[in-house]
Amino acid sequence: MRRQFDDVLLGSIELFCLAAETGSFTAAALAAGVTPAAVSRSVGRLEERLGARLFVRTTRSIRLTEGGRSYYEQSRQALTQLIEAEREITGKQQEASGTLRISIPTTYGHHRILPLLPEFRRRHPKVHVDIHLSNRNIDFVGEGYDMAIRVRAQPDSSMIARLLEDAALVVVATPDYLAREGAPMTLVELEQHDCIQYELPSSGRRITWLFSEDGKDQEILANGSYVCSDDVLGGVTLAKHGAGLFQTYRFIIESELEQGTLVEVLKPFAGRSRPFSLLYPHGRHVPLRLRAFIEFLMEKKREWEMT
Repeated sequence: MRRQFDDVLLGSIELFCLAAETGSFTAAALAAGVTPAAVSRSVGRLEERLGARLFVRTTRSIRLTEGGRSYYEQSRQALTQLIEAEREITGKQQEASGTLRISIPTTYGHHRILPLLPEFRRRHPKVHVDIHLSNRNIDFVGEGYDMAIRVRAQPDSSMIARLLEDAALVVVATPDYLAREGAPMTLVELEQHDCIQYELPSSGRRITWLFSEDGKDQEILANGSYVCSDDVLGGVTLAKHGAGLFQTYRFIIESELEQGTLVEVLKPFAGRSRPFSLLYPHGRHVPLRLRAFIEFLMEKKREWEMT
């Protein structure tokens, strides 16, 4: 078999993949312990060999071309296979380390993931966690994230999605509000109540409330005096202070329901949920720190399912 790659070319492919993942020649150089000029020369060698541009370059950023993205995905997969083959032969066990960058919605972050992180760090003390709490979609390559958790994740061939949970929805209000305004007994009666709204920051669209009636799914665009955007917890805070009814995830207000500071209404119409999934790029090397975190979350998922 004739040699297709020399050491310089393989090194160029590794530096190209680092640049694609970090979105910067400088960041790739820091990660690899070389100069930005060396990364630029390596990418240039690849582009000359392939006869195609891999990056669109500006004075401030780089962005993969369509061909560059395809080359990156296949190159990363090949490098990952080499790494795994080496591990299998040597039996080398690595300890998870480095910085894990994750993006999490505010609600799921505060009430599900953040409380778990100290336990994860006790198991993997060499992993540092960089947490981005936001409800916006991120650019994995451009912003350098390892993983994201999202609600209603859309099908995407470039992403691997693993379901964490179908989070149950409930409609709640304070006892004072219900004593003052009465509790709705049917979905039609929602029209007579102040229903706190949540507005998606990406589209400005108000989220419909989900119900089940006579075995059929129902969606209602309720109305009220308050609209919150970006952070769902704003609607929870309003409801806790008697502003009106609010539909939210049960896991957010479980303690309030137990204490009686919030009361669930419209129970005969409950049963709907929204899915939360973890996402990470398909076809790239999965760092040990990310694999450890995914396994940790899957363990917690099994515990949630048992409660």
